[in-house]
Amino acid sequence: MKNRVNPWVMALLAVLLLAAMAGSCLLGAADIKAADIMQSPIFWSLRLPRVLMSVLVGAVLSVCGAAYQSIFRNPLTDPYVLGVSSGASLGAAVAILLGLEAAVWGVGGMALAAALATVWLIYRIASIGNRMHTTTLLLTGVCLTLLISALISFLMVLNQEKMDSIIFWTMGSFGSSAWSDVAVMAPVAVLGIGVVLWHGRDLNLLLAGSEAARSMGCEVEKVKRVLLLATTLMVAFAVSSCGVIGFVGLIVPHAVRLVAGPDNRRVVPYAMLCGALFVLVCDTLARYLLRPSELPVGSLTSMVGAPLFIYLLYRNKKGY
Repeated sequence: MKNRVNPWVMALLAVLLLAAMAGSCLLGAADIKAADIMQSPIFWSLRLPRVLMSVLVGAVLSVCGAAYQSIFRNPLTDPYVLGVSSGASLGAAVAILLGLEAAVWGVGGMALAAALATVWLIYRIASIGNRMHTTTLLLTGVCLTLLISALISFLMVLNQEKMDSIIFWTMGSFGSSAWSDVAVMAPVAVLGIGVVLWHGRDLNLLLAGSEAARSMGCEVEKVKRVLLLATTLMVAFAVSSCGVIGFVGLIVPHAVRLVAGPDNRRVVPYAMLCGALFVLVCDTLARYLLRPSELPVGSLTSMVGAPLFIYLLYRNKKGY
């Protein structure tokens, strides 16, 4: 029972999330009265799909962060730090420049391909034999993120007529979220998070090292491939729908582990709900603080995440 999810904690988090979703639907550039919300076109066409997308993306990024930290055995990894989000953003930017926005798998397909290529490149550079060098992993992710940012800036300079569309992907926003985005993101999130939850025990074994995991019956390489594919798929579709939202996968799993301990069978489901709540609150603040204008939600998450990342680097510098 010790390693199982506490149903009361899950219920509390679910209630908080539902309350935050209800409050978020009422707040924005145009206030909606609670009594009139069901008859409001703004609620049905703008607010509700935006709220649902922020919940889905927050859950996805947090679960992916928890999974990456166990797969790579490094508490400082997440989709943003590793460069996976930036890689997906580059793929989305190229799709926009090629005019593939209207294609069914145009932006999402390019984002997925670029994200998978980024993961493969990071894995190859940071691997020494069958071992993953964590310092090289972090440095590779940071360098790739900088390189990709430079490439995206270069593309924007050469194609200034599409600069606004590309900037959307680099800053992160739920401003254009629609029901079609929810319809695509929801099954991807359910399937991907389900895969990670199913491999909770394997994630715990991976934390002990590949050799120890094998000795306890874990098919290490197969598990890594399945989890990397599932998490990268989720990140790619999240980025293709709302752009880059940084540091969520770093902040939330760490906060959860501080309270719930290291067992991924608890960390992953708690992180799922906490991540959804965190991104939802950030997005609500992003569109409410400066109304009728709004801030990019990625800037708010980065303002919280970047100082925490620096602190974690400082705390772990002796390990390097």
